[in-house]
Amino acid sequence: MIDHGKQNILGVLIDAVDYEAAVARIIAAAHARQPYTVSALAVHGVMTGVLDENQRYRLNHLDLVVPDGQPVRWALNLLHGAGLRDRVYGPTLTLKLCERAASEGLPIYLYGSRPEVLAALVANLQRRFPGLQIAGAQPSRFRQVSAEEQQEIAAQIRASGAALTFVGLGCPRQEVWAYELRELLAMPLLAVGAAFDFHAGRLAQAPPQLQRLGLEWAFRFAKEPRRLWRRYVILNPLYLWLLALQATGLRRFEPASAAAPVQMLRYG
Repeated sequence: MIDHGKQNILGVLIDAVDYEAAVARIIAAAHARQPYTVSALAVHGVMTGVLDENQRYRLNHLDLVVPDGQPVRWALNLLHGAGLRDRVYGPTLTLKLCERAASEGLPIYLYGSRPEVLAALVANLQRRFPGLQIAGAQPSRFRQVSAEEQQEIAAQIRASGAALTFVGLGCPRQEVWAYELRELLAMPLLAVGAAFDFHAGRLAQAPPQLQRLGLEWAFRFAKEPRRLWRRYVILNPLYLWLLALQATGLRRFEPASAAAPVQMLRYG
């Protein structure tokens, strides 16, 4: 088990953990029924924090931020000697947690995406993990919600009896959702993004070899160029450039410089 705590990557605090440590921390929080916010960040997720100080503040106040992308793992190893042999990929983390939840009687809740995706996701998870208790599934409203609606969403999740909630709203909305609902829900809230579409069978994952080489982005870009071009054509090179500046000491990135949001965004 590797757990070196939070480390600074371009001012965003990423936990230098492996799967074993991440699962152990999340499951412990689920059993304790305590608030615990989790995100799996690849380069795009890190860059949302680099370019937006309010988002950087949110990310740096999540309880656990795992290195979802290989370039994020490489940065942890290069800058902080983390010794991570693998990333902590959100879709794989989701399956590992569902397996543990099924074996330990921890009901889960699914929030986000569209009704048809949720239906396929529920069916596939229950087929893969027969003992898994899915306490509820609620699709995204694809808009900002009122304060009253946000309270209603939290109340429905609490009333379900869930011990963990998986959130699939896409980055950065799902991280905002977890940050804002942390004090309303005494359980782990896991921002896992594309895991919903992957495990529902609606989106193909990159071949394992491309994933190991850090080229998953190229596979996804080829599948969805219109939606993802800015993320990969602009943000990936910028990430590498800024990382080089941090590695050489030519620029300092201070996590504490981020400003707290002055208002809630209430993504639903």
